[in-house]
Amino acid sequence: MRDLFKIATKKKYRFNYKGVIGVEDLWDLSLEDLDKIYRNLKSEQRKQTDDSLLKEPTKKNVELYDKVEIVRIVAEDKLAAKEKAISRAETKAKNRRILELVQEKQDAALKEKSIEELKAMLVSDDEEE
Repeated sequence: MRDLFKIATKKKYRFNYKGVIGVEDLWDLSLEDLDKIYRNLKSEQRKQTDDSLLKEPTKKNVELYDKVEIVRIVAEDKLAAKEKAISRAETKAKNRRILELVQEKQDAALKEKSIEELKAMLVSDDEEE
């Protein structure tokens, strides 16, 4: 597989977005912004292939293909990170709820104990040291 990011930095690929941005700037954009760039590139790609009689890809066609792939890769990475963050948050919330239930059960178990059992469980300040 070709190293698209190496090619893009060597050839100094630029993307049209509120002016001109470099490959590294794509990582700072939102998914919605990346989608806009992607759709514009795909539209341009369709125009180039529709208008050409040549079967051999031109230098411009290859660059355009590379740019489309780069934007797609960045967007997929951002989507995966977003899904991972959501999953992590869900797991954290579930664990927090489980700990709350454990605490409630421990409290309920303590409430069921007799006064003598509770007093026996008390630890004096002298014993802790």
